[in-house]
Amino acid sequence: MSQPKPAQSYGRDPVHRYPLLAPRFWHGLRMGDWYRLATKNRLRFAPSQFGTATTITSFAAFNSTFAALQRVTHGRRIRLMRPKQAPLFVLGHWRSGTTMLHEMLIRDPQHSYPNTYDCFAPHHCLVTHMWIRPMIGWMLPKKRPMDNVAAGWACPQEDEFALCSLGVPSPYMGMAFPKHGPVNQQYLTLNELTPEEREAWKHALKTFIATISIKDDRRLVMKSPPHTARVRTLLEAFPSAKFLHISRDPLTLYPSTMRLWKSLCDAQSLQGYQADYDWIESYVLDSLVTMYEAFERDRPLIPPGRLAEVRYEDLVADPIGQLRRAYEELDLGGFDEVEPHLADYLGDNRDYKTNRYDLAPEVEARVRERWAPYFERYGYAETATEKG
Repeated sequence: MSQPKPAQSYGRDPVHRYPLLAPRFWHGLRMGDWYRLATKNRLRFAPSQFGTATTITSFAAFNSTFAALQRVTHGRRIRLMRPKQAPLFVLGHWRSGTTMLHEMLIRDPQHSYPNTYDCFAPHHCLVTHMWIRPMIGWMLPKKRPMDNVAAGWACPQEDEFALCSLGVPSPYMGMAFPKHGPVNQQYLTLNELTPEEREAWKHALKTFIATISIKDDRRLVMKSPPHTARVRTLLEAFPSAKFLHISRDPLTLYPSTMRLWKSLCDAQSLQGYQADYDWIESYVLDSLVTMYEAFERDRPLIPPGRLAEVRYEDLVADPIGQLRRAYEELDLGGFDEVEPHLADYLGDNRDYKTNRYDLAPEVEARVRERWAPYFERYGYAETATEKG
């Protein structure tokens, strides 16, 4: 990876503090997966995290037990489940507006989505969601730590976290022991995996989608930024899948993504708070390059009528018009029925405030150089930056 100069600050403290008793992603692991994560990192927990590690172990035992129960009660249904419609995948870099787009799409009564509890407990969500979710609802914060987006067990969530809970290697696993730097980078694009590893990844995602489709068989809207680099594999798993891609001004993407990773590492780390993570700037710069090289390479594989694109700035300026256009291009149907629900959502969130950033000139120059193809491809090379 490239080694840029030290980065400026991007508002280190999270917008909302992550509560001490709130579950971490790792509380969703089964015992074997938790053991592998901990021992691979040589049990290097911070003393302040011994209590958290102990609760994760207790959760892992619970997860393993109820995963076995779900296999017994629902295993055959999951294996035989074939969703009526292929998923719609929301693509785009972290902080590009994928969450906002996801929230808008799920206002459609014909759409469903994986919620936070589904992604936290994919092993046993079918047998525990009715009674565990109400019991632990108080544990999650009302807002995400990095922005003003609502959080909660019923809120839509990235299916990448479900893959983590299922024990599938993911770049996100690096948040557990962030002092050790990035991990599982080959799982961003999946291109460097062996055929067996790629099949295992596809099987895990298909199993998760089948699991939540048992609860709700409407079209699933899936959102995980890493999927932007996995179009080829997603098409192999779901040949009829559709894709909606969102882009955003890179000079806003960069500082917002820096803040994202620092906030998540602080909230999810089992190594305690660290003054700085010297790998994050290189990671952020390199990940977009890797992601969009893969996306542009795989774009021609998407059949006509299965990919639509929006820009964040256009979506904010005209959300109903931009989403109507996307519906028409993807033949999603029935936008007139969606529009009232979307209008209600937009009205409820009209006061939402985004974070604001100012880049130092030398940082802006670095971003423009490293991300030049993205600037050109999505029309940001000559435009004034949109701050916030």
